[in-house]
Amino acid sequence: MKISFANPAVPKAGAVVVGVLEGRKLTESAQAVDDATGGAVMRAIKASTFKGSKNHSLTVMTPAGRLNRVVCVGLGKVKDLDALAFQTLGGRIVSNLKAHTATAQVLVDDVEGCPLSAPEIAAEMALGAKLGSYTFDKYKTKKKGHVGAKLTEVKLFCKTSAKAQALFAPQDKVADGVFFTRDLVSEPANVLYPETLANEAKTLTKMGIKVEVLSLAQMKRLGMGALIGVAQGSVHEPKLVVMHYTGKPVRGGAKADQPVAFVGKGVTFDSGGISIKPAAGMEDMKWDMGGAGVVIGLMKALAGRKAKVNAVGVVGLVENMPSGSAQRPGDIVTSMSGQTIEVLNTDAEGRLVLADALWYTKDRFNPHTMIDLATLTGAIMVALGTHYAGLFSNDDDFAWDLIKAGRDVGEKVWSLPLGPEYDKMINSSVADMQNIGERWGGSITAAQFLKRFVGDIKWAHLDIAGVTWSKEGKPTSPKGGTGFGVRLLDRWVKNTLEK
Repeated sequence: MKISFANPAVPKAGAVVVGVLEGRKLTESAQAVDDATGGAVMRAIKASTFKGSKNHSLTVMTPAGRLNRVVCVGLGKVKDLDALAFQTLGGRIVSNLKAHTATAQVLVDDVEGCPLSAPEIAAEMALGAKLGSYTFDKYKTKKKGHVGAKLTEVKLFCKTSAKAQALFAPQDKVADGVFFTRDLVSEPANVLYPETLANEAKTLTKMGIKVEVLSLAQMKRLGMGALIGVAQGSVHEPKLVVMHYTGKPVRGGAKADQPVAFVGKGVTFDSGGISIKPAAGMEDMKWDMGGAGVVIGLMKALAGRKAKVNAVGVVGLVENMPSGSAQRPGDIVTSMSGQTIEVLNTDAEGRLVLADALWYTKDRFNPHTMIDLATLTGAIMVALGTHYAGLFSNDDDFAWDLIKAGRDVGEKVWSLPLGPEYDKMINSSVADMQNIGERWGGSITAAQFLKRFVGDIKWAHLDIAGVTWSKEGKPTSPKGGTGFGVRLLDRWVKNTLEK
């Protein structure tokens, strides 16, 4: 969808969107449109229950020959207006008009008492509109919906529109990264498997990102027995993809030039292996590569907006299938670190993939900070539902920075504990560790398992099992893949590494 900006004007035709504050208080542009329509807007408001409350709207059909549709959107109370509120508003506008008009003309004003200026408001609304416009319908041969009109452009009118455009430009690139992640997560497993997902990552080379793909033979030479063990039941060979983004000059290996590293779990389909999952809901396991999808989308976002940071993204790609060659419960594998793992449950496979991916990243790149993302445990959804991701870290200040970044963009994370009392729960009597703990604290013991492959590097683990896919949808995140994590980590980079 096209997003454009223009200086203030009252359009003479088509559909226009104006804001109304709590208490039926018209914004400057809303008043101008009311005047242009002979008072039709205010008459309609007075005849309705619409009061300008947050998340409420009123559509006014105006006389022929003038604006044919005026959408009054409730801004609510001034004290509640912030960047996220305007992003949500942008998404709601798209939802309201997507079946009714080709172009939505949005009039944006300064709002007395609001900390954001009109250009800033317009940029945030534009971001929300773009995020809310996402669809994944490439496999539909018969498109449903309104015949004829389809929203293809949102045009925002505000003072100093060039400033709004400049503010939106980097946000637009981040949204592109979110869309890439949503696309990857939405693809079916017969289309997206380790080789084809690696090929998608390789498309980032055109943005200046260096992409390496390690083969099964290379991983065997490196001793990645944990990752390889997960993949051995599938006809699709595993891949390890390494993406390098250089956004600032590298100065001879100085500590200040150590990269930040993002590591993702990429299980392109998770049947559970020999410890097979129930049939009901197994189709959702096409998005068990959500962590890898976020890392790939994040790298696209950083390169797109030319972030001033050096970053590596590493994703371990496997398919977890049951077969005569599949890993069995009770098997013992040797990870790249040399630590041995007793596999008690083949459906606790993501941590095995990450064990080797994290160690490889630590060993090869010595990053100053390492963040991994994974749809790792169902237990995190028992704890947090589908509204927060679980956060585990070996550094409290770092964890707090991630929490703040998540709040900034509306991708919320909640910190959970780590500690020796949990670590001992994954000790094995026949190997260095086992891949599951006891019944309780499953998300914590999974994170504790990962911590054994991190060393002294500052590290955080995000369990995104509950937030990677949405069955309800929100104004800025329609049903399906959410892309949760791309904006969070991009904002963390901006807040902490690009100061």
